[in-house]
Amino acid sequence: MNYKIVLRMQGRILVITAAAMTPSLLVSFLYNDGVQIPFILSIAIVLSVGVAFTLCFRHKDNVMRPREGFIIVALSWALLSLFGALPAFISGVIPNYIDALFENTAGFSTTGATILSTIENVPESIVFWRTFTQWLGGMGVLILTLAILPAGDRGAQNLMWAELPGPSSERIVPRVRKSVLILYSIYVALTLVQAVMLLFGGMDLYEALIHALSTAGTGGFSSRDLNIGAFSSDYVEYVVGVFMLLFAINYSLYYAIIARRFARLRKSTELRVFFMIIIVSTALVALNLMMNDYYDSVETTVRHSVFHVISMSSSTGYSTVDYNLWPEFSRIVLMILMSVGACAGSTGGGLKVIRVTILFKSAVRELKKIIHPRSVSIVHIDGQPVQEKTITGILHYFIVYVLIMIVAILFVSLDNMGTETTITSVIAMISNLGPGFGAVGPRLNYAGYSYLSKIVLSVTMLVGRLEIYPILMLVMPSSWKRT
Repeated sequence: MNYKIVLRMQGRILVITAAAMTPSLLVSFLYNDGVQIPFILSIAIVLSVGVAFTLCFRHKDNVMRPREGFIIVALSWALLSLFGALPAFISGVIPNYIDALFENTAGFSTTGATILSTIENVPESIVFWRTFTQWLGGMGVLILTLAILPAGDRGAQNLMWAELPGPSSERIVPRVRKSVLILYSIYVALTLVQAVMLLFGGMDLYEALIHALSTAGTGGFSSRDLNIGAFSSDYVEYVVGVFMLLFAINYSLYYAIIARRFARLRKSTELRVFFMIIIVSTALVALNLMMNDYYDSVETTVRHSVFHVISMSSSTGYSTVDYNLWPEFSRIVLMILMSVGACAGSTGGGLKVIRVTILFKSAVRELKKIIHPRSVSIVHIDGQPVQEKTITGILHYFIVYVLIMIVAILFVSLDNMGTETTITSVIAMISNLGPGFGAVGPRLNYAGYSYLSKIVLSVTMLVGRLEIYPILMLVMPSSWKRT
């Protein structure tokens, strides 16, 4: 283990984190919300630690192996959660540090869970910071670091591989840093387009930015207690719904459109399955709501159905109504969607559509082998055969994923919050969604949980965001042995 490169990278990331707090400080001055000093102190603390790490851990050996890449990613996200909680804690907005840690981890991991009973009384700069953390966490802070600071292409690939969601990290061009710059350019462009469209919908600049940043990171934090439903605007619902969908799609497909490689879109199995899931789920939920006479018109029923289906599938967690009150069938459909999640290579969470697709095709293949033992069947994705080691890796990932969920559920169940609340809160955390069902529904929060449960759920958020293995490597003693 190259300890010095690991710690030096932590220093660089903390320096960038301190710089990322600056826009929130400017918002504090602009609105004169009284949080200027807490932000200045937070920036000073984070910057001091970052500079100290950067200067003290210089080393000639700059080789970054996959192991260092995974440890750097896991450790940096832990530090981001710890240090990013300072503004809310120092300002007294969230006076308990564990609560502030939970809130900030929900931000950076794009989970969208909260312990706040109301957001509308929170200073504007704190609201902006918690939303900006979701935007940073959506694409990944390490990815931002690669875009700003030079790194060896091999080391950069290891960081990109460890942080980007999905079974593999796809280079859209040969050079990793150029790939990162292209990804961030697409990310920024889509965010700005959504902000402008929300301005046309009657939002002021502040709220347009808040909701564009949160949608881009598929995080779901809002400046309103009633979330998107507070605006009572069909236009806003449609805009947010469309962009939740766009941010849940693999970003490499956008580059394929720019590069006029339209065959890449036609061949994308994951994209076809994702849209099929959205269409079928919307139809099922809408029919269920109509059968139970929940809304006055077909348009209203379909609009609420498609919005929440996309919100769950993209792991954004936005809501226009309290789906906690919907029929059991509709809630079960939404629960399944939050588990499946979005596309790999997007800012969305969950298992990822590509993994579920490969698992399903692999299961069908095994059934065919039972019926026809001598037959040879190959799993295909995008018209190409999937290697057996990839299928095995996804199966192992799924097993570990379920085991971690079981362990987290056991810990959280100690609070006796009810079976539905306990199970869906853990699913919502590991899927990076935020709101669940029962006592943690879209109009409620996680304040009722004990400090132990909040810590467990915070770790579960990071496990879901980093897709298990970096966090597991962080706690494995063998990962820290010197080579």
